[in-house]
Amino acid sequence: METAELQRLTGIARGIATVLGVAGILFAVNQHFNLQFLVGRVVLDNRYLFLIGAVFLPVVFLGYPGWRRARASIPAIDWLLAAAAAGVFIWLATAADRVLLEGWEYAAPETARWIAVAAWMLVIEAARRAGGIAIAVIVFLISLYPTVADAMPGPISGIATPFLDAMAFHVFSTESAFGIPMRAFGELVVGFIVFGVAMNHTGAGRFFTDLAFGLVGRWRGGAAQVAVISSGLQGSISGSVISNVIASGVVTIPAMKRTGFASHTASGVECVASTGGVLMPPVMGSTAFVMASFLGIPYVEVAVAAAIPALLFYFGLVVQIDGYAARQRLGRVAESEIPPVRTTLARGWPFIAVFALLVWAMLRHNQESLAPWYATALMLVINQVLPDRRLGLAQLTGFFADCARALAELVAILLGVGLIVGAFAMTGMAGTLANDLVFLAGDSTLVLLLMGAVTAFIFGMGMTVTACYIFLAITLAPALVRGGLDPLAVHLFIMYWGMVSFITPPVALAAFAAASVGKANPMRTGFEAMRLGSAIYLVPFFFVLNPALILKGDTWEVGLVIATAVIGIVLFGSALQGYLVGFGAMRGNPVGLLARVLLAAGGIAFALPGGELTGFTHATLVIAAVALAGLALLLLRFGGGASRVAAA
Repeated sequence: METAELQRLTGIARGIATVLGVAGILFAVNQHFNLQFLVGRVVLDNRYLFLIGAVFLPVVFLGYPGWRRARASIPAIDWLLAAAAAGVFIWLATAADRVLLEGWEYAAPETARWIAVAAWMLVIEAARRAGGIAIAVIVFLISLYPTVADAMPGPISGIATPFLDAMAFHVFSTESAFGIPMRAFGELVVGFIVFGVAMNHTGAGRFFTDLAFGLVGRWRGGAAQVAVISSGLQGSISGSVISNVIASGVVTIPAMKRTGFASHTASGVECVASTGGVLMPPVMGSTAFVMASFLGIPYVEVAVAAAIPALLFYFGLVVQIDGYAARQRLGRVAESEIPPVRTTLARGWPFIAVFALLVWAMLRHNQESLAPWYATALMLVINQVLPDRRLGLAQLTGFFADCARALAELVAILLGVGLIVGAFAMTGMAGTLANDLVFLAGDSTLVLLLMGAVTAFIFGMGMTVTACYIFLAITLAPALVRGGLDPLAVHLFIMYWGMVSFITPPVALAAFAAASVGKANPMRTGFEAMRLGSAIYLVPFFFVLNPALILKGDTWEVGLVIATAVIGIVLFGSALQGYLVGFGAMRGNPVGLLARVLLAAGGIAFALPGGELTGFTHATLVIAAVALAGLALLLLRFGGGASRVAAA
């Protein structure tokens, strides 16, 4: 869709998108800083969210074609839909005070009900354009579920709600379209999206890539290690896996191929590194902010808890890249391609200053909603003061247009997913589903976790990460929490498994995007990404079974669990790649294969945290891990299971 978007947002459409982007940003700034731009008019929370819909939904209809093979020019129907979206949501904004005072979610006047129907239809169509047909169908069916709840089979039956009453609840209540997802967007996410666009427009991507080349370009497999760092940093800001693959991959994938990486491996590395960026603090895309709203905790707590699992994910990728490079005897990045770190830092100091301000405001002063605005303002001021960096009128226009498009996409998806939340709120089905899942699992927490992982993977194939997370947060998370698991660990578990489909065939959207850049076979790239990103399948089980991995527990326990997890990932990654530092490449003979199996089992035992839910103490697991790994090392050293590999 990206090409179609860029082609369509030209001329008048681009100008309108720019103006709407500026208006939406001003609305958000006014709300966050209480500047009272709208003199004489109180901007209630619901009025603010209605205005957000009024400025950004039209951009969806102008920027996203209604069908795959749409022409570049915008047809009349899309202009009409954009005008209708603006008109409907402006009407809602003007009626915001009456919505609250007269309880329209339960007793809306007739005109308001039909306006709600129009809003519902526009939201579903916008979600289809921005998120795809799968999410639109799911939203459409589930949003209508309350109207036929009485006709549903036993476990999911309920009291039916008349169609117009359901539409009124969806649009006017604080539990549906304008519920938790949109409130999180309006209160937190919008600032971080603008910050990410500002960083990209001022050259952050180039800086991160150059810095990564300077820091790790001389390592074994350095070009791939560059992808890990640059994609992790960029992905944390952008929050988009696919755009991160494209933006970073055009530099990193050719560099990896020049140093000897196979096309599918180079593409797989970028695919996994970009996927992990969305799991990496401090920004983590939009999902973490919604998570903080669901849990009722500061976003900083989510970011701090997510830090160690994300680092373990990337550490596992680094281990496998090093093993692959050593086994294949690959060279390092050419010296001429490695920019001096000092020069890179001297040129990119504004980005470091901006990040420092962002983290300082978030961690030191707990100003989560204001921190990205401070950081964005500092970035733009520095950028405009320095002559060689200054953005001209055309670049500034492009910045606001890109802000509008990025924000519009998320608004469309979050409004759509909010309808799902509303449907469950109307019928009380979330609690029923939780009870049913616990019953099916037979009080087995591990079975419940496996069911949750499979469910998250399946829904992740048809939804964005945020949409998948929200759906599972209201259906699956309560069951897992009821099973005795830590709430924050449960929500992170769902988020991780919602990401799995990006690198797992048959869908593997990130793998397909990376394969197109690297001119590799998409399915082969996907399977390679599964191996390289194997930590994403295991780490969520580790931290949900023992929250010490998300820094919950005594200091000594946290330190011990992290240390054994690091050892386990080294062993497991080495087994997958068939290379262990100090022993060499593992032969393909039966002894070498047995050693790899033992090494992988030992790695999992090392990383698996002990506790009541696993049925083993941590000491027992470590002893078993040492025994398995020790036997594997004996086979490698004395059984002919390994062969030395010359240094690259």
